Amino acid sequence: MLKFYHSPWSRSFAIFWLLEELGVPYEMEIVNIRGTVPDDYRAIQPSKKVPAIVHDGKVVTERAAITLYLGETFNEKGLAPAPGDSDRAAYITQLVYHDSVFDPAICARAHKLQYVSNDYPFGTFEDMLAHVERVFTERPFAAGDRFTLADVIWGTGINYTMNVLGALPRLAVFEEYLKRVVDRPSFEATMAKESELVAKDPALLEFIRQSGG
Repeated sequence: MLKFYHSPWSRSFAIFWLLEELGVPYEMEIVNIRGTVPDDYRAIQPSKKVPAIVHDGKVVTERAAITLYLGETFNEKGLAPAPGDSDRAAYITQLVYHDSVFDPAICARAHKLQYVSNDYPFGTFEDMLAHVERVFTERPFAAGDRFTLADVIWGTGINYTMNVLGALPRLAVFEEYLKRVVDRPSFEATMAKESELVAKDPALLEFIRQSGG
């Protein structure tokens, strides 16, 4: 049994899409991260954030870790390069880079945080941007020449930060990348299900309206 802890309109959308891409049966539990989250949820996620999964009694948190775990556990579709695969190193690197460098650098820029590279382990926004632009100029997908689960994470991240948050510059290389990764039935299915969840929550609809989403 796989339980997925999700909050609509949050970073856990990536794992929502990933589960749909894998076609894995799961049970969803909504966590209202914008409201009052029960303290006992800390047993699943210590900061009371999402996403998180529990699979056969095993807890996995953080998007990169969840992606690695699910890709290796449900590997029938071949969306996670296995050890020995020539794309494996880039796959792992890009998953971790997204969550440990791209995401915090974007957040720092969105909140107008002033700092120098050595102040924080994720470095500067400018260095991150140059690297990500270079990666998607050199290859069509995050790990190489084929779509992998790393593209679920990067597709979600670039789509939101460029098209919704407006913190990532609208560069042609990013727009072309998105065309390649969001044109998938799994993305459309996840968007439809996410829209249904959002529509059921008037407070969330108001939050999205006020945030410009």
